[in-house]
Amino acid sequence: MLHQYRSNGYNIVMDVNSGSIHVVDDVVYDLIELLDSVKGEKNIRNAVSEDLIETLPYEELEDVFSNLLTRYSDEQLREAYDEVCELISQDILFSDDVYEDFVIDFKKRKTVVKALCLHISHDCNLACRYCFAEEGKYHQSRRELMSYEVGKQALDFLVANSGNRHNLEVDFFGGEPLMNFEVVKQLVGYGRSIEEKYDKKFRFTLTTNGVLLNDEILEFANKEMSNLVLSIDGRKEVHDLMRPFRGGQGSYDAIVDKLKKAADSRDQMNYYVRGTFTRNNLDFSEDVKHLAELGFEQISIEPVVAEPTEDYAIREEDIPVILEQYDRLALYLLDRKKRGEGVNFFHFMIDLSGGPCVAKRLSGCGSGTEYLAVTPTGELYPCHQFVGKSEFKLGDVYIGVTNTKVQDEFKLCNVYAKEKCRDCFAKFYCSGGCAANSYNFSGDINGAYDIGCELQKKRVEAAIMMKAAEADMQIDK
Repeated sequence: MLHQYRSNGYNIVMDVNSGSIHVVDDVVYDLIELLDSVKGEKNIRNAVSEDLIETLPYEELEDVFSNLLTRYSDEQLREAYDEVCELISQDILFSDDVYEDFVIDFKKRKTVVKALCLHISHDCNLACRYCFAEEGKYHQSRRELMSYEVGKQALDFLVANSGNRHNLEVDFFGGEPLMNFEVVKQLVGYGRSIEEKYDKKFRFTLTTNGVLLNDEILEFANKEMSNLVLSIDGRKEVHDLMRPFRGGQGSYDAIVDKLKKAADSRDQMNYYVRGTFTRNNLDFSEDVKHLAELGFEQISIEPVVAEPTEDYAIREEDIPVILEQYDRLALYLLDRKKRGEGVNFFHFMIDLSGGPCVAKRLSGCGSGTEYLAVTPTGELYPCHQFVGKSEFKLGDVYIGVTNTKVQDEFKLCNVYAKEKCRDCFAKFYCSGGCAANSYNFSGDINGAYDIGCELQKKRVEAAIMMKAAEADMQIDK
């Protein structure tokens, strides 16, 4: 499977199955496009088959190339065809899909729990309009905080179900986790106390809106938290509209300096500011710029996922505007990098030389199997976005996973189980997307959230174009 596109002056050819990326000139680009468009015909299929290339010399394909000969010389096409044949012989162009058979054994595979999302607080001091957690309540009748006893049992459950895994991830999540900071401290202390005994290493993360952040908390976080996720949506008017206090007043002024201090205290590493854009700020590239100009170097601004009935929900007619914004943002970030003021935008971070293992590329975040969410009462769910949906309750931290039927469904959730993913060029980058979004918009974890898919594909294209541009920057030095 191939995907070709032009962006910022670059002709890019993606060989999806091998993961190879080729930046080519016009004649090679057009030749590959032609071969791909007609490869179903017997003679062309032979032409792009590794063991039959030599049986179809250039001369036997001149009728196929007739249209290209009106734009390029015979010599140019011969040279381009030789280059294409060489790429095919290396199995990095028109390569075969060797992964589909791999997923047959997914249900049988042994999985261990590697990460927990601890809902340390089902309560919040903000009233964000787009909050999927209903201001922290998660579809429950009352607000509540996790006790130390439940959290301790959750860490014990993680250790007991992690197999030989050494590094374990724990995210303190909410609601707003700093509303239960004393228990956060106690649980970190307990985790550290059992690391040596069980040959484990806990990597703790704290996700916070920053309202309660102070020097004491920051000192603790910088000592114990491998990562901080700091919530801010961008420009003051954008942030205040969607992230007010319960009384309706905006929260931007209350948090922005605290978040800047937190980022600087960590030397602009091991954190990111995380925001959401909605239909109210389709010009979200301006919010990324705002955050970059405030000094933040690790930034994530993500599209809201909301019911179409919400006035702030992204709609299909908004997609062209958003795609253009991603192009603008990519050029802005490249310009900053040229000036030595680089910023990492989370959705443009892509590893073309290594990246996740095959299982991760096929199945994604591991929700429901390797990654679980824990409620304040100790109930287990596939991830934080399924919390409160009783049909997805997996068990609890005391007796473990008992709803193996649902867990098996998540084991089988992969890009080949999703009809809309099978022929998508981005499938090995997004790994099939978010199961919760798929379920919420299609009623099936193996379905798709179509708007999200379109935006994801654009982000992949932009990220690859940036890699090409950054390689040119290195050449120019």
